[in-house]
Amino acid sequence: MYAYGGRRTKAEQDAATVEIGYALISAAFAAAVLFGAVAGPALLFDLPGLLSTSLLRLGTVIAPVVFTARVVSVLVRFRRTAQPGQPGRTNPDS
Repeated sequence: MYAYGGRRTKAEQDAATVEIGYALISAAFAAAVLFGAVAGPALLFDLPGLLSTSLLRLGTVIAPVVFTARVVSVLVRFRRTAQPGQPGRTNPDS
């Protein structure tokens, strides 16, 4: 992941920027869809007070958890695939 001297190349910086953007956008989309699925009925229909309040609270609790989990999973996966196991070495079987 790092070039000689511990600095990232421009291509590595660009790849990290794109991956961070993807992580944030996909996480926001997933959280919004989940919030809509959980809290949507409470916003669209005339439900009893306790059920409506419960759905809204559940949606506001689950959405940030899903957002955080999605961002972390995307960035951890990117970090694992971006770093070769033995930089500069080739497979001895090749």
